[in-house]
Amino acid sequence: MKKVYANAAEALDGVLKDGMLIAAGGFGLCGIPELLLEAIKQSGVKDLTFASNNAGVDDFGIGILLQTRQVKKMISSYVGENAEFMRQYLSGELELEFNPQGTLAERMRAGGAGIPGFYTKTGVGTVIAEGKEVKNWNGQDYILEEGIFADLSIVKAWKADETGNLIFRKTARNFNHPAATCGKICVVEVEEIVPTGSLDPDSIHLPGIYVHRIIQGQHEKRIEQRTTRKREEA
Repeated sequence: MKKVYANAAEALDGVLKDGMLIAAGGFGLCGIPELLLEAIKQSGVKDLTFASNNAGVDDFGIGILLQTRQVKKMISSYVGENAEFMRQYLSGELELEFNPQGTLAERMRAGGAGIPGFYTKTGVGTVIAEGKEVKNWNGQDYILEEGIFADLSIVKAWKADETGNLIFRKTARNFNHPAATCGKICVVEVEEIVPTGSLDPDSIHLPGIYVHRIIQGQHEKRIEQRTTRKREEA
């Protein structure tokens, strides 16, 4: 089975459609699948729902798809850093389903494990619980959260072999691991593709059984908030 593709557009060929649910890895701008997001923009698909911690910034990450009005709904934890995300939400142009970060990660993980739902105390007694089933165990209330079963997962990894085994780099692992598992099709962009068998099995973070298509590319790795201090005098 061919898994390595020449570029993002080729890897997404025949996969994209209007109205689909896409699970995207990344946290802020760390570990986001920037090449695949640009290819989605260029494809022109619309009415998309994204399950992602946030939406990047105004002109990078999922933010570029908000600018072109290709996203109708976000399932997210965080609106900050993206003024257009906030503007569209407050004006009623964009649907938003808020999720606590741990709940969102677990919803993705549950979907990847074939688990349709789970109960959690997080969000009990808040707007997060509105409209959700509540169950009491040992005097404590828990709300039912549904697993996320996405049409497509797009993620960013550091290295892959030709069969799709992945290694993430440090904090760039973030939501990429659970996002990768919950999609019917998982497309991954990496910095390096190495020959099969060259990765230490103990270092593999996600086995290739989850991965369907891979591309290698150059990444900008933009930083949202760059904070520096003055160099101390010698």
